[in-house]
Amino acid sequence: MKYSIVLPFLATTVLAAPVEQRQAACNVPTTFPSTSNSKLPDPFKFFDGRKVETKADFECRNKEVNAAVQAQELGILPPKPATVTASGTSSLSITASEGGKSVSFSVSIKKPSGSGPFPAIIAYGGASIPVPAGVATITFNNDQIGAQQGGNSRGQGKFFDLYGSGHSAGALTAWAWGVDRVIDALELVDTGINPKKVGVTGCSRNGKGAFVAAALVPRIALGLPQESGSGGAACWRISDSEKAAGKNIQTSGQIIGENVWFSKNFNTFATKSSTTATDHHQLAGLVAPRGLLVIENEIDWLGPVSTTACMKAGRLIYKALGVPDNMGFTGSGNHNHCSFPSNQQAELTAFINKFLLDKSDSTANIEKGPAADVSKYIDWTTPTLT
Repeated sequence: MKYSIVLPFLATTVLAAPVEQRQAACNVPTTFPSTSNSKLPDPFKFFDGRKVETKADFECRNKEVNAAVQAQELGILPPKPATVTASGTSSLSITASEGGKSVSFSVSIKKPSGSGPFPAIIAYGGASIPVPAGVATITFNNDQIGAQQGGNSRGQGKFFDLYGSGHSAGALTAWAWGVDRVIDALELVDTGINPKKVGVTGCSRNGKGAFVAAALVPRIALGLPQESGSGGAACWRISDSEKAAGKNIQTSGQIIGENVWFSKNFNTFATKSSTTATDHHQLAGLVAPRGLLVIENEIDWLGPVSTTACMKAGRLIYKALGVPDNMGFTGSGNHNHCSFPSNQQAELTAFINKFLLDKSDSTANIEKGPAADVSKYIDWTTPTLT
């Protein structure tokens, strides 16, 4: 079976040129496999069966993975709107205009003392990780961009006011679009923030959003998804395996009935996620080679074995690119959901120092989590890409 990418009405004119350009450069397909495979898809094999042998090959492979993830799971991320304007410093007002429509939203910026430009972390709904004194916090109200109050909130929020309530994007993609516009604004207005040193974080459902934003928005320097579980750091296939073994774990089949985080297109696959062309180790691969620290909590519902094995597989992608230490994951138990424990502080500090503050902290070999044998879930080997 093949799954065709379905573009919303506006994409007829807005998306056609970028799609044609990327296809010309990399041969990105517009249909994607949906055959059942319980093993994690091979990140080093093109959909047409060719092997990925070089870093240039991998860039093209990542483009087709990105397209497949959007087509089957997340919905389409539109390109930059025709017009983006911004004003303000501590409260940054952003207006995006496309096709005769405009929407506006604001983010608040809490800056360190002293003179910038400062690095910053965009925090979905506010930060639940400790942001160090030398880093600004940009509080992003993601709910106003794409509502997430249950199934009845699909197509609601400022993103959908601009692109239409029937747009294929789920809330996670709408939020990533909003983060992209925040970075546009930081490039337009002198707020004292360095737009080249921006991280993104969120916890739980917002952690899923932070992970997706890090994957889809290449200007993000550091992804810090916290307790994202299913739909974030957990692989769909491994979560299904854990559920079959009796674990009380969130799965794709459950998630589509809970909320509108994913595209309606995902309903086709979610009840049998082994039919998706990709899985979430490749979501980590979309962030590569940029910085990524996955922060997890060993709560059954979040799938600690699934997140650990999935992120081990994701880190193999970084290894193939020669930058294994640009990604790490840290799991910790015995603390409340979205309550950051002190025993994860060292890893967080190291990644923020390295990727946002340009310090020489080591992020080598950060793999903390429960026992999880990634070899059970893969049938491919990791090449060294040249």
